[in-house]
Amino acid sequence: MRHGFATGACPEEWNVSHPDVVAGIHRAYFAAGSDIVHTNTFGGSRLKLAAYGHGEDVVALNKAAARLAVAVRDGEYPGRLIAGDMGPTGKFVKPMGDLEPAELRHAFAEQAAALVAGGVDVLSIETQFDITEARLAVEAARAAGGSRPVLVSLTYKRGPHGYRTMMGVDPRTAAETLLAAGADVVGCNCGFGADEAIDLVGELRAASAAPIHVQPNAGQPRLEGGETVYDETAEHFAAQVPLLVERGASMVGGCCGTTPAYIAAVVAALRA
Repeated sequence: MRHGFATGACPEEWNVSHPDVVAGIHRAYFAAGSDIVHTNTFGGSRLKLAAYGHGEDVVALNKAAARLAVAVRDGEYPGRLIAGDMGPTGKFVKPMGDLEPAELRHAFAEQAAALVAGGVDVLSIETQFDITEARLAVEAARAAGGSRPVLVSLTYKRGPHGYRTMMGVDPRTAAETLLAAGADVVGCNCGFGADEAIDLVGELRAASAAPIHVQPNAGQPRLEGGETVYDETAEHFAAQVPLLVERGASMVGGCCGTTPAYIAAVVAALRA
């Protein structure tokens, strides 16, 4: 958005129309110290791209995204990793929606295969809230990715009965289901700040001995003058990192609002 991306446009299309901008964003996060950077493919499934008229471009856009990130890594930051980003489709399987499970699985398989063809090292399924969609995504990524690690994270909110996704999935059920489906790493991202993530990570760790990853937001977003603002500073965000690690996080990153400055602060906290 800081480079002129307009609300309502297709983010993944920028992999071909604005490759220098996308590559520059990857470069900034690597320069901040990231070990893993996501491709610009959060909405890269056929089901999501169709809303922008790019449903038939799923392979081309995902491959382009992967190759952009890989080129930055290979040229300037060898040894780091590229994660092929796979977000929710916004659709539901029957009876909650109108999709057959096979259709949803195929959408994820198509995207995962394109990301693998583009050279990603990891497949990262994130911001999920429906356990059925998350499981189908993991199964598809596992089949397409070969030996590549598959990461999956859900978005939770704390309620009267503890942490749940908007579909009512608790951390233990999610971890057990998704690991059984073939995930290597389970975690949580988006919807919460670093403070809120501490207990959530503890619940995930209590549910499983598998690696846990966490990507909080920079606090809760709010609108100010038509712009989205996050009030959690990079310093406060990074101060929670040792606590997240103590509670069981194996990998720590950032979601909405976490600019390269936040990641640099996280890296400093981890190195200390």
